[in-house]
Parts: sequence; C-alpha cells; structure tokens
Amino acid sequence: MTLRLTLMRHAKSAWDDLSLEDHDRILNKRGRESADALGAWLKNEGLVPQRALVSTAKRTLETFRRLMIAAPMTPTGALYHAAPDTMMEVLRSSDETDLLIVGHNPGIGLLALGLAQQAPSHPRFRDYPTGATTVLEFPADTWAGVMPQTGRVTHFVIPRELDG
Repeated sequence: MTLRLTLMRHAKSAWDDLSLEDHDRILNKRGRESADALGAWLKNEGLVPQRALVSTAKRTLETFRRLMIAAPMTPTGALYHAAPDTMMEVLRSSDETDLLIVGHNPGIGLLALGLAQQAPSHPRFRDYPTGATTVLEFPADTWAGVMPQTGRVTHFVIPRELDG
C-alpha cells in the first residue's frame, strides 16, 4: 500500500493589525490569491486528499477554506506551531491513506525535510516560504509505519510559481 501526505504551510498572513494575537491573524490579499491558486493546483494535479488536518490558527483555517477542495477538515489545536514530532503524533492517529496537513513553519518545513528520502532541488524547499507545499508518498500500510527519510517527494510547489 502507498500512503500520501501533503504538507502545506499556510499562505501569507496579514500583519496590519498589531493588536491581534498571533493565533488570530488572517490572510492578506496575496495570501488569499495564493491559497486560491494552491487549491486549483491540487485539483488539477489530482491531489485532493481524503482529509485535511489543519492548525486552529485563523490563517491556516482560511488557507484551507480558500483551497475549495472536497475533503473533510479536522481543526487540530496540536498543530498550532507544532514541532515535527508532534505533527507525526497527530498523523499517526489517522486512518486515512491520503492526508493534507496545513501548518506553520518551522515545523512543517522541518517535517517535509525529515520525511523526504531526497529533498527536491528546488531553491525554496529548505526555507519553506508561505504556501509551500510538498507531496510525499510512503511505502507503508499505516502512518505508524512511516519512518524518517522514507517519503518519495512527488511534488513541491510555491504559490509564486502558480500565481502568474
């Protein structure tokens, strides 16, 4: 069996209201456009997951909503600024074989790097900018069987490559 995991950093968020708590920041105009483009890309590439696990921050939830994909979403507080090991704990509790996680850096980028057999040659993979999305496939039957550096990267994209 093959498991597929899509790791997406939330799209660009707004910083214009400094009175907001970090958890409450929303997307800015560019972020909304990027999330829309990422959703179209997921659909065009046939990469719509069975379920999405999304941090409870407003910018991650808004990113997911703007994807406009037909996948159920589970808001997951443990994913808010989560470290890679915490994200793996959340992942291992899932029964689906095709998942999307929408989270935050540095955790989401570090998880992508730690799971990849070989990092893509893309110059932005290691800094994982807003909206960066990696799709990995694993030769495992369950998420508990997924080990570091066993994922084959099938796609990596950043929104600026999709916007124009």
